[in-house]
Amino acid sequence: MNPEEQTPVPSPCINVCRMVPETGLCQGCMRTIEEIVAWGKADDAYKRAVWAEIRRREAEIDWG
Repeated sequence: MNPEEQTPVPSPCINVCRMVPETGLCQGCMRTIEEIVAWGKADDAYKRAVWAEIRRREAEIDWG
C-alpha cells in the first residue's frame, strides 16, 4: 500500500533534511519548508494532497 493511502498518513521524511535553494524543496522528502512546518498539525486530507504533490514533483525529475 502506498504511504498516501494509509491512515494515519505517514511522513515522507527520510532523514535527509537539506533544502535545495534552486528548487525550494527538501532533497530528501521533496517538500517545501511550508509543507514540512504544517505537517505536524495537518489532517490526513492535507497530508494526502502533499503526497500527491510529491508524486507530481517526482514525475518531473529526469532521473537520468
